[in-house]
Amino acid sequence: MKIGFYILCITFLFTSILSSNEKNYFLILKNAKVYVRYGPGFDYPIKYVYKKKNLPIKIIDKKENFRRIIDFKKNSGWIHISQLKKGKSFILLEDQLLFSKPTKYSKPILKIAKGRLLLIKKCKKKWCKVKTEKYIGWIKAINVWGSVN
Repeated sequence: MKIGFYILCITFLFTSILSSNEKNYFLILKNAKVYVRYGPGFDYPIKYVYKKKNLPIKIIDKKENFRRIIDFKKNSGWIHISQLKKGKSFILLEDQLLFSKPTKYSKPILKIAKGRLLLIKKCKKKWCKVKTEKYIGWIKAINVWGSVN
């Protein structure tokens, strides 16, 4: 009887962990103008508007074709799934250097300011090859908001 109870508890705990991980993931904004609403439907009023394409957004819940999101400033609301897409980007939470190779001993290309949106080309270990405006290089993927995996 005790073994059955323990198996039931472990199964419940395992499925809870899996379902919580499935709901928290990153997508990016598909368009340069995206409406965020108070609730999961077009009948709900607009709470605010994003004006930054490829901005990383964390999905924290879903209801039909709407996703509840949170951004790096802790703003939250609901966005229609048609305004989101898979992709990888992140925002720097501190100033960092962009390097020519994935090592701090390589040539620095430029200093990138906190708050800058970077598009990810690829990542290996703790380094990501990123693009920002006309520059491409490697940056240490620490203290960032967004998807690095």
